[in-house]
Amino acid sequence: MQCDYFDAGRCRSCTFMGVPYTEQLADKQRTVADVLAGHVPEDAWLDPRPSRESEFRNKAKLVVAGTTAAPTFGILDAGGAGVDLRGCGLYEPGLHEAALALAEVVPRLGLQPYDVRGRQGELKHLLVTHSPTGELMVRFVLRSTNQLGRLRRGVPVLLEALPQIRVLSANLQPRHAAVLEGDEEVLLSEADTLPMPVAGVTLHLGTRSFFQTNTSVAESLYAQAGDWVLDAQVGTLWDLYCGVGGFALHAADRACASGRSIQVLGIEVSPEAISSARRSADELGLGTARFIDGDATSLAPEADSRPDLVVVNPPRRGIGGPLARWLEESPASTVIYSSCNPATLARDLADMPCWQVTAARLFDMFPQTAHAEVLVRLQRPRPR
Repeated sequence: MQCDYFDAGRCRSCTFMGVPYTEQLADKQRTVADVLAGHVPEDAWLDPRPSRESEFRNKAKLVVAGTTAAPTFGILDAGGAGVDLRGCGLYEPGLHEAALALAEVVPRLGLQPYDVRGRQGELKHLLVTHSPTGELMVRFVLRSTNQLGRLRRGVPVLLEALPQIRVLSANLQPRHAAVLEGDEEVLLSEADTLPMPVAGVTLHLGTRSFFQTNTSVAESLYAQAGDWVLDAQVGTLWDLYCGVGGFALHAADRACASGRSIQVLGIEVSPEAISSARRSADELGLGTARFIDGDATSLAPEADSRPDLVVVNPPRRGIGGPLARWLEESPASTVIYSSCNPATLARDLADMPCWQVTAARLFDMFPQTAHAEVLVRLQRPRPR
């Protein structure tokens, strides 16, 4: 991939830029295998799942700087000044078009960009998510409600320029800190979720919902996990840190399509994500799928029933000692662990010595960078 921003020295976020993609993928596979060498046998590795090396991102996280009349959309340099990256080559075509259109229409709204050095202004970030349907979620991150009225009055202007906007909101982030968004969200559209069709299942993303940045590779990730679930032939599945239910819903839907039924329980700390998962389950007619909000670390050990298979998809910090010890003592026959941080995955696997990794695969969600998504299948060793 060639990038004018990188060549000009304006952005260095893509640390592997200029390295041939086949070499990137091979190096990433070697690095991940080395980190997990004490836990994943060499013969357990499946071929890595590559990505398009450009135009793969479904979400843009744009720092807004500059002036009201001439804002920049991209990142900040070392001195806190804005660097405009509206034409980033990582964006999906539909997202690329939306970013360019928003960069043209936002100055018409009269919102003052936030000045990090002067600690004044209102508009901090513009967060844009693109669905395979072509629809968009657009979120304006503001410092306060001071210019919320101005944004409300500008909604018709935004929708005229981008009628594919389905969800529009303002997020309030009052702190002077390197934090992307705040806790309060003000919905400015009738719809509150963005439908994301992924491998035959429509997931619903709320404004605060997490979803993998690379839709195509996410489809393969869910498909691989679904294959392992079907191979295990289990009756109950728990999906911990389930988000909007991606792993659980795909597994349950595939089981149903094959004439089987799996009792599914998803646990996620975000009530918004759980509401979205329930909505998807209802649309799919999955009466055997149940989703509850709460901390998986505490709720899973306290539950009355016990699962046959557990899927965990934690944030970068991993599942941690308490949940690893619970899995170590649980009656489950299979664990599927999706990790975006091989280092914490290695730590967690070390805390579960009774489990054996029987398959592992790298999914390249983030070409041009060192970030790696790894899916591993753990099974109890068969008795001699």
